[in-house]
Amino acid sequence: MLRYYIAQLQVILYVAPVMLLAIICHECAHGFVSDRLGDPTPRMSGRLTLNPLKHLDPIGTLCLLFFHMGWANPVPINPYYYKDRKKGIILVSLAGPAVNMLLAFVSLFIEGLFMLYGSSSSSIVQTAMSLAYYSAVLNIGLGIFNLIPVPPLDGSHVLGELSPKAAELYGRYARYWGLALILLLASGALSRPLGFLNDAVLNGMWSIIRMILLRLPQPMI
Repeated sequence: MLRYYIAQLQVILYVAPVMLLAIICHECAHGFVSDRLGDPTPRMSGRLTLNPLKHLDPIGTLCLLFFHMGWANPVPINPYYYKDRKKGIILVSLAGPAVNMLLAFVSLFIEGLFMLYGSSSSSIVQTAMSLAYYSAVLNIGLGIFNLIPVPPLDGSHVLGELSPKAAELYGRYARYWGLALILLLASGALSRPLGFLNDAVLNGMWSIIRMILLRLPQPMI
């Protein structure tokens, strides 16, 4: 029993900082792209920073602790600064999940390098590989989760720009969407479809990384 709790504590110690970094990078990506599109709002709001206190959302953080999925306080943007409002909102919305996928790929590649060149008997190497693996899995999960078209997630902003009917629906029931999302997480209804998508993306990335690793100089046995 003690070993079980120690193992769970170890997982939490791995997951918490990795997920925190994933969420912060996610929000910074929104702000950075909006800033590059001419919107000074994120910079003026102090959101182009890796300081977690600037990004954490209380409810999203609680969902992160209990359901291992959560969200941060959305970066404020002003779409009226964009030359093309619809395109700008879509690009800003997709920036967060895109950064998560990039972080996942880099994390898996780092794990692959440790597998190829690291010593399997080294505790430092094992810890680094575990951190890289958790980073990949959590970033993939966060990226896919945020593409769900339910407010306040990024997918809803994309769908709202592509479909006027969806935008009207989001606006009409704005006060209920957050609660609906929490209920979906608590019920476990999203676990199977999200798990399937996460595994598919993870396996796809591994296939690409394996091909890259095979082209690298192989260690001498």
